[in-house]
Amino acid sequence: MSTLLRVDASIRLDGSVSRALADSAEAAWKAEHPDGVVVRRDLGQHPLPATVWPTLAAAQVGQEPVADADRMPLAEAQAIAAELAAEARNADAILLAVPLYNYGIAQNAKTWIDLLLMDRDLAFGSRPLAGRPAIFALARGGGYAPGTPKHGWDHATPYLERVFADLLGMNVRTAAAELTLAPVTPGMEELIDASKVSESEAHADAENHGTVVARELIGHAA
Repeated sequence: MSTLLRVDASIRLDGSVSRALADSAEAAWKAEHPDGVVVRRDLGQHPLPATVWPTLAAAQVGQEPVADADRMPLAEAQAIAAELAAEARNADAILLAVPLYNYGIAQNAKTWIDLLLMDRDLAFGSRPLAGRPAIFALARGGGYAPGTPKHGWDHATPYLERVFADLLGMNVRTAAAELTLAPVTPGMEELIDASKVSESEAHADAENHGTVVARELIGHAA
């Protein structure tokens, strides 16, 4: 029996494209692997305390946090980081649903990643996640493909690839929908059809990734 760790970062529930893409990937995974376990971490609805990382980082270099009023007890911060690291270590695959906010990664997702990387073994030691699959379900409000005015403005996807593929050594698959703001943003009406095509293709990719990852895990367990 395999475990899928699903992490959502969107602050929205209804209408969240990244969540919908992750739903497609998860449903496909479950269809192939009905006995599999899905562990959920919803950073959008339950963000991690902003003081966890400064507390751990200060302790790591032997310094005290600047503001006592903002200090989290070190033991509490260590427990949170250990819980996150254990979730990642125990996952056979990770499904990460992240929207593009202000051309970068959402703060709640960045905090989660920063805390994972406090466990130096994950990225710089034995790298226990190396070779395991990761699925990115990404939503971008605008268009960032080559030839578009904002090509290169997506600073979230390269960062995620750097962390999960290069540092953690995971095998990354991506399902990304662009122009998701076109249906609700004045001035983007002419891009609505393109947004629908992009979202449809992203759902197909998400379903395919979920199916392939589940079959790979079943094959490895056989």
